[in-house]
Parts: sequence; structure tokens; C-alpha cells
Amino acid sequence: MSTIAFKGHKYTRNSDFPVEDTLTVEESLKITINGAPFTVTMRSPGSEMELVRGLLYTEDIYKDIDVDPIISVREKSPAGYITWIDVTIPPDKVGAGSANNRSIMSVSSCGICGKSELEKVGEGKEGIVNAEQLDPEAVELMFEKMNARQDTFRASGGSHASAAFSMNGEMLAVAEDIGRHNAVDKVIGSLLLLGKLKDAKCLLVSGRISYEIVSKSFVAGIPFLAAVSAPSSMAVEMSEKFGITLMAFCREDKLTVYSHTDRMLSKNKIEQ
Repeated sequence: MSTIAFKGHKYTRNSDFPVEDTLTVEESLKITINGAPFTVTMRSPGSEMELVRGLLYTEDIYKDIDVDPIISVREKSPAGYITWIDVTIPPDKVGAGSANNRSIMSVSSCGICGKSELEKVGEGKEGIVNAEQLDPEAVELMFEKMNARQDTFRASGGSHASAAFSMNGEMLAVAEDIGRHNAVDKVIGSLLLLGKLKDAKCLLVSGRISYEIVSKSFVAGIPFLAAVSAPSSMAVEMSEKFGITLMAFCREDKLTVYSHTDRMLSKNKIEQ
């Protein structure tokens, strides 16, 4: 759990008093590839290997599912946080995504900030094909399982979560981070390191859904994507194009499906 205590002074309508609050840690992580600068990303410390593995995969830099790259820790902060990781990749295995290296810092709230250009994700590729149907009530149970693992959020209220599930509702990976896209990369990286990427059918995120989350789900080949909050217009448009069933506002026993609705079991079908 990446949290730290800070002192503050709280003001209410009738009084004010000193407090000590638990906050989510935000720390920089420098990533180099074969010794060359790639990016500095802001994230919550922890699961660095999973974060880097997932980031390289979703950004088309290293796409080998079976062989993991060599990920080496090069530097830590005085507090013990990993602050520099170097990835060794054979030159012939470096993907086209390396041409879009991030030229400036990538902040925790944005998964595509700092890139020299926005990649044309999915160009020339077919959308995800999936014939299975998902019960909406199963999605509710998935969120319950993910919520039970959000220790940092319960302590600080300042982190996002992501989790991947199989079609039968088994939770395959879960992660928290101050950034939504970082949590997703940690989950995808964990799936890769565990050899379970092909088993993942549903990806959950605790916040809103925007373009970069949809693109990561597409690259990972995960056909169902669900969020607690709203989707952006581009997220819906790209989900339709990429063959992703996009579910949003998944809370209070409800959800709304915006694309590929035929993959969801309706209440009428379930009751027949």
C-alpha cells in the first residue's frame, strides 16, 4: 500500500482543528530502454515490474507474450522507492511504438501526455472477435471483488484500481495506482508475467473511461471493459471500432452498455 501521513488543519463551519491524513504517494519513475531515455512517468510506487511490462506491451514497444524482457532496477530514492528502471530488449524485438517515445514527463492523470504524437492504434487491424455473452450481474460481482482489494483507496481516498477477470468471474490480476492508466498497465503487465493474458476477458477500472484505456484493452485483446464512472465520446466510438463491449456507470446495481450490446445477456433472455 503506497500511502504516507501528512499533517493538516481542518476547517468546518463551526470549528477548526489539526488533523493527520493518509495520502496516496505520487513518485516519478524514469524508464530507459537499452540505456536510452524513454519516459518519466508519475505513478504510485509498487508493482514496477508489472507497470513497465504492461506499458511496453500496450504501447507496441515489446509485444512478445512468451518471453519477458530483462527489467533492471537502477536507482531508488532515499525512502526506498524505485525511481529508475532500465529495460533490455534485443534491437530486432523493439516495436514501432518506440518511435513515439515520450519526450516530456507523463503525469499520473494522463496516459498519453508527453508523447511526440498520438499513435493510430488499431489501424489496419480487425476488432476483437468474441462470441461469448456476459451476464450483467456477473459484472457487479467482479466490482465487489475488486473493491475488496482497494486497500490504498480505503486508507487515502486517492487511488484508482483496475482488475482483470476470466469469463467465469475469476479475478486474474488487480492493481492500484494514483493514475487510472497506470493501474491498467500494472494489471496487463501482471497478466503477461503470469502467462494469463489470453484468459482475461473483462477489464475493470474504478474511474472514468477515456481513449487511452480503450486502446490498452484493445491491444491486450480484452473484449469487455467496465467502469464505475462515465465514458468519453471517443471511448465509445473507439470501442465500437475495436470490438469492445464498453460498460459504464457500473454502480448501485446498474450499468449502461454503449457498444456491442449483443454480447450482454438481457434480463429477458436470462429469465426465459
